[in-house]
Amino acid sequence: MSEILQKLWDNGLLMLGIWETVYMTFISAFFSYLLGLPLGVILCVTARDGIRPIPWLNRILDLLVNIFRSIPFIILMVAMLPTAKFIVGTSLGNKAMIVTLVIAATPYVARMVESSVKEVDKGVIEAAQSMGASDLRIISRVLIPEARPALTVGAVISLVTILGYSAMAGTIGGGGLGMIAVTYGYQRFSNDVVWICVALTIIVVQLIQEIGMRVARKTDRRTA
Repeated sequence: MSEILQKLWDNGLLMLGIWETVYMTFISAFFSYLLGLPLGVILCVTARDGIRPIPWLNRILDLLVNIFRSIPFIILMVAMLPTAKFIVGTSLGNKAMIVTLVIAATPYVARMVESSVKEVDKGVIEAAQSMGASDLRIISRVLIPEARPALTVGAVISLVTILGYSAMAGTIGGGGLGMIAVTYGYQRFSNDVVWICVALTIIVVQLIQEIGMRVARKTDRRTA
């Protein structure tokens, strides 16, 4: 164990890095779904084959999602720093990084939600429509409940993606394992610090995937 790694362990910086990574990932995912879930549902509902087609609205939202998804995260993150400063009062630290993570992840989440909701059997939707259910009732009682397993799997994928984004945030002032790997590993030529951060990140990802897949299996009526 190198001297740098020993100091990180003794000072509790590795545990702090794990906590900051998990904190940024889950808080960012929460707000991303707060925005991305309704956006994804609207994209599905207003599509040409949706339950309430609104072509002009669908095209506008689809274009906005595609624009933000096409920008590489590292570039988008730097571009959104002024926005983060406006919202939270600073362009450095975990609060600012959470803002950039939410902006970057929301379009991704919207696409995941849209694809999940589109998997719902059309026959179930038509049955609800034949019984006179309103659009809002179909969305809340049919589309989202029926898409729950796919939504859960999509949430797991989104969490892992956001975790990867949070590691890149360490290069411009964010915390977490990404910051430790860059600052104490790469910049100080300490490869063992880098590989420890890699190993810890893998462990966190595996835990997220395992818990998420178990929840998805429990919510899937087809396997009940």
